[in-house]
Amino acid sequence: MATFVMVNGIPGNMGKIVAETCVARGLELVPFSLTGEQIVENESEVAGKNIQLLKPSNRESRIGDVLAKYPGLIAVDFTHPTAVNDNAKFYVAHGIPFVMGTTGGDREALVKLVQETAHPSVIAPNMAKQIVAFQAMIEWLSKTFPTAFDGYKLSVVESHQKTKADTSGTAKAVVKSFENMGLDFDESRIEKVRNDQESVERMGVPEEYLSGHAFHTYSLDSADGTVHFEFRHNVCGRKIYAEGSVDAVNFLAGELAKGTAKPFNMMDVLRSGTMR
Repeated sequence: MATFVMVNGIPGNMGKIVAETCVARGLELVPFSLTGEQIVENESEVAGKNIQLLKPSNRESRIGDVLAKYPGLIAVDFTHPTAVNDNAKFYVAHGIPFVMGTTGGDREALVKLVQETAHPSVIAPNMAKQIVAFQAMIEWLSKTFPTAFDGYKLSVVESHQKTKADTSGTAKAVVKSFENMGLDFDESRIEKVRNDQESVERMGVPEEYLSGHAFHTYSLDSADGTVHFEFRHNVCGRKIYAEGSVDAVNFLAGELAKGTAKPFNMMDVLRSGTMR
């Protein structure tokens, strides 16, 4: 039986790539997508399909027909940080399992919502499996050797395309693990690069990927400046996130088939061993 997937965030770049990846991986793309009220278009052609765009002003009146035609659909959200919590409430209200790939929003409220309702979902600040593994490594370090970097100073800089509105959710998550090691740092001190020239000259981003990249550097320096540690993960393009999102959809579909209705994260997907 085919898995129906509704990719929300079309005609955005990430939404399009996720939709194309869903089709390439054999999932059935639903020809509807939630999008922002400010989007002028009412439809968009993606992966050979004409996708009807549903906006906040008309989605309530149309979602019933969509769900009736595509029962059991799973939503993948790559919209805008300001839409995260409203979209999640919409999914819960209509019983739509979802993968939240959008960063930003009130993450505590988001997690509380799905936990209190036991709503089937996958929520993570990053959908790339290798970066998820890196996050797990740093989290393990913070719990296993919490005093390893006593007295060290942390600095964090992340570069993304200039259209990215919020600070990287991945950077925030990694910083939280470093804070758990006792480092005096706050996510408000994460340096955010959104300038093309600085991204190229300072961060080393290839010019052809200025419109889609994620370059992160976490630096740890001893109090006297004689010791320096550096962790980096640099991503060009968006394919890695699309692949991980489809992995999350397949994982969630498998859990639903087993009758498991609860929220998950990408660590759960990674541990399942089902990621390609």
